[in-house]
Amino acid sequence: MDTRKVVLLVGALFVAAVTAFFARTLIAGNAAPQAQAVAAVARPAEGPKVLVATRALPVGTIIDPASVKFQPWPKELVEGAYFQEGAGFDMKNVVGTVVRTAMTAGQPITQGALVKPGDRGFLAAALGPGMRAVTVPVSTQSSVAGFIFPGDRVDLLLTQSVAGGGEGPPLKASETIMRNLRVLATDQRTSDEKDEKGNTIVHTFSTVTIEATPKIAEEIAVAQTLGTLSLSLRSIADNQGEFDRAIASGAVKLPTNGDPKAEKALMTQFASLPQTGDSTYSVGADVSRFQRSTVPGKAQDNSAAGGAAGAAPPIGPIVRVARGTAVTAVPVGGKN
Repeated sequence: MDTRKVVLLVGALFVAAVTAFFARTLIAGNAAPQAQAVAAVARPAEGPKVLVATRALPVGTIIDPASVKFQPWPKELVEGAYFQEGAGFDMKNVVGTVVRTAMTAGQPITQGALVKPGDRGFLAAALGPGMRAVTVPVSTQSSVAGFIFPGDRVDLLLTQSVAGGGEGPPLKASETIMRNLRVLATDQRTSDEKDEKGNTIVHTFSTVTIEATPKIAEEIAVAQTLGTLSLSLRSIADNQGEFDRAIASGAVKLPTNGDPKAEKALMTQFASLPQTGDSTYSVGADVSRFQRSTVPGKAQDNSAAGGAAGAAPPIGPIVRVARGTAVTAVPVGGKN
């Protein structure tokens, strides 16, 4: 090979090596700066406080103080239909109303989404699908002294006197005929009036409107003709106990896949349904030894089988009439 060509080749390789070295050094010295993560600090929304739902509110929900709360809202997103804190707002104008449009948790409450007692369509919005509204007359004693409000759950008690067919005082009896009935409204307005000492003034009422199935509505109508109706306020924790008893008796079937969401939905559905049947009862003898424990029976027929001791037998021809195991002597002539 020509010496000149070899020298040129070696020189070219040397230049290429030097160029590559400087290029690498230049790139390493001007490396792109690493992006640094900056923790974003969430700033609270600046604006007026509006009324929002604390949980999902389906159609027909009766608003209580735990269903809503005030929360800051961006000023530019506040609508005129929102309930704003201050500006003459009174919570009693919202508590007791019924949700007409379903809302999710955290969604602002609008005035058009609620129906107030006394407004047209109030009961229709409060009723669940297939349910009916029934008004029950009550007294101060039979309505838990007025401490029953829309949205509460109550049991219905029937107190009556059973005369029977014989002599003696009638049987006094009381029984729980319906359970887990939802109160829709009363004939008084819920208010936050205070007395001189700051205590809440409780107003009594004479009628209560409750939610019931068509069959239970018929039974309540009949029960009003039998005796006196009373209300018994239920605890919130009673629904879980009723649900467990329904599972144990086989009235409610749990999902076979053990889905907790399905079980919770089933319990929610069960807790919202009124129940009847399997009633409990008490009679006068349960509270006083001087009261009856059974219905008065019919007086014994002394003329049967020729008359009992102490009864004068019939004089003259008689005909004995047998009705099953009972035999009655009927005079057909002669002188008494």
